[in-house]
Amino acid sequence: MNYTISLATTDRHRSLAFYRDGLGMGAFGPLADDGVPEPLQLRLGSNVSLVLIPTGGFAWVAGEDRVAPPGANECVFSIYVPNEDAVRARYAAAVASGGTSVYEPAQQPWNSFAAQVGDPDGHLWMILVQPPDWAE
Repeated sequence: MNYTISLATTDRHRSLAFYRDGLGMGAFGPLADDGVPEPLQLRLGSNVSLVLIPTGGFAWVAGEDRVAPPGANECVFSIYVPNEDAVRARYAAAVASGGTSVYEPAQQPWNSFAAQVGDPDGHLWMILVQPPDWAE
């Protein structure tokens, strides 16, 4: 079984740079005339992908009443990395690639070392150290 998460985007080029260069996700699919895959798909795992849909198309797919206004968040996506240095490195790459810092890498009250960034459209991504008892 395969899974896809779809998010709205206002700028495919900025989103591609953030997700590819900032979060290290591989884009796939046929390239459109602008050099960006269409649809813009990124591999999250062996059977999970992220599809970034231009806002107008997203409203058409989801229904006009169901699209959250820009900056409204109802979920946080998480990326687990091996150690604190990897959190710092991925956070720095994400910010350098167009992401917005929500909070810098630090030990959090819930006993995790984590940072959080927003993508160019405000979707939130938390970068955390993977707990040692979790399997890859």
